[in-house]
Amino acid sequence: MKRFGFHESPVLSGRPAFWRARLVVIVLMLGFVALTAKALSLQILSNEFLQRQGERRYERTLVLPASRGKIFDRSGSVVLASSMAARAIWVIPEDFHKATDDQVNALAGLLGMKAADIRQRTQDEDKNFVYLQRQVPMDVAEKIRHLKIPGVQQLPESRRYYPEGEVMAHIVGFTNIEDRGIEGIELAFNDSLSGQPGSRRVIKDRLGRVVEDVQAVVPPVDGQNLQLSIDAGIQFDTYAALKAAMEQHQARGAAAIVLDSRTGEILAMVNLPSYDPNDMAQRTGPALRNRVMTDTFEPGSIMKPFTAALALDEGKITTRTRFDTGNGRYRYQGALISDVGHYGVLDVGGIIQHSSNVGMTMISELMSSQSMWTKFSELGFGRVPQAHFPGMAAGRLRPWQRWRPIERATMAYGYGLSVSLIQMAHAYSAFARNGDMVSMSLLRREGRPTSVQVYTPEVALLMRGMLEAAAGPDGAKLAQVQGYRVAGKSGTARKIVNGQYSKTKYRGSFVGLAPVSDPRIVVAVSIDEPSAGGYYGGRVAAPVFSDIVSSTLRRLGVRPDAPVDSLVATAEQGGRAR
Repeated sequence: MKRFGFHESPVLSGRPAFWRARLVVIVLMLGFVALTAKALSLQILSNEFLQRQGERRYERTLVLPASRGKIFDRSGSVVLASSMAARAIWVIPEDFHKATDDQVNALAGLLGMKAADIRQRTQDEDKNFVYLQRQVPMDVAEKIRHLKIPGVQQLPESRRYYPEGEVMAHIVGFTNIEDRGIEGIELAFNDSLSGQPGSRRVIKDRLGRVVEDVQAVVPPVDGQNLQLSIDAGIQFDTYAALKAAMEQHQARGAAAIVLDSRTGEILAMVNLPSYDPNDMAQRTGPALRNRVMTDTFEPGSIMKPFTAALALDEGKITTRTRFDTGNGRYRYQGALISDVGHYGVLDVGGIIQHSSNVGMTMISELMSSQSMWTKFSELGFGRVPQAHFPGMAAGRLRPWQRWRPIERATMAYGYGLSVSLIQMAHAYSAFARNGDMVSMSLLRREGRPTSVQVYTPEVALLMRGMLEAAAGPDGAKLAQVQGYRVAGKSGTARKIVNGQYSKTKYRGSFVGLAPVSDPRIVVAVSIDEPSAGGYYGGRVAAPVFSDIVSSTLRRLGVRPDAPVDSLVATAEQGGRAR
């Protein structure tokens, strides 16, 4: 085989075609021009577009939360709800897996969780954000920070605090974990309490750190503070009196409301059993029920004054009209209506004082179903009260066309319709005023309230006198208050169980006003299913009324209108009260 050097290769000895060299040069030139054009396009012509696209991938809108407004009582000095700084504890699972067992156990102990639960919730490494717990108190969050656990992060947030606890629970309500009101005032006025959150448009780097603001910051607008009509002192006194009565009579529940008859402001509203809104575990079950506003019941005898006042207003009877109630038994429309005693001949005042069902039946015979329905509707029965509170019940008042004569009689003394306690207190404000019902409010009022005339002033004055006698020594004497004249009516109604009236379960009530000479407050009390120490309204609810009226009038600085040494009647041991 013949050998020859590299430079002597036959392949190299030939000269390349000239057109090939020119082609290569042209291709290289075109490529260079294309690259130059592309560079110009990117750097100059499309610069803004590309910058926008880049920013979109790293821009984020940060929400700047607004501070939720505080809730005060009517004095403006007692805080009923406020927001406190807190932390949300969250983890990055991929990093959290590096945490030691001791660290996880310590974290679980601080959060009140099981270490196994934390491990289970963070085992998915594909996730990059897992909440462990929210609204953690700052002192606990600080201890967690000192543990320096891999992957454990914190976010600032706030939590609601209710200093008055279960005393104010049903009024103030509470917020959820997103700081949104879901019960009570927190729900009713959520929009004004929440305010408007602000925003901040920023660019973050790949590690999530803010590197630049791209728009002007929109500052948050904090929520408004609210000043309620509730008086914290009166609320506490009402709570204490009601709780003592509930325990004494081993009742299933109890409720009370204090209404300022001049302004229509609700000064106190208590429901038992109650709960601590600061403890999320207690925010369940029957304890959440606002019995004053949501529970409706057949009122029984506390309904009688409205029927009597209507008969007087229409001129169907006068204070001198007499009714023979006989031996307390009266057969009407095939039904036997009875009294608890034998009262004989009574006028309307006597019927109210002795709470005679027979007498009320006889009065109802003089009236039409339509006029009774119209008056009851004007008093607010069968309609949702206008008090700007969620979940208020309308009660039940059937159209008068469906009433049978016997139902007209039973409704006259409080059976066959249902009302809430707040409706009843509101309706009694007509007797505390000159026959007009003042509009109610849960917020402190500055101007004069509106009202609706439902009875003439003369009838209202007459009814105050009859109700004073009904709360006197010959009536519900346990309602009396030393130093003040009081007026009111007790009621005892059988509860309906499985569609029938129970013979063992009752609701005892008392509704009244004070002082009689110049009424300032209306107080309504209801004791549900008392099982010890009696069940009549005059026995179980009237003493609570007395305690509440006594403390409330003194807190309001109302001057006594009765001799201070007047005797407060005591219940006869084992005696019957109505």
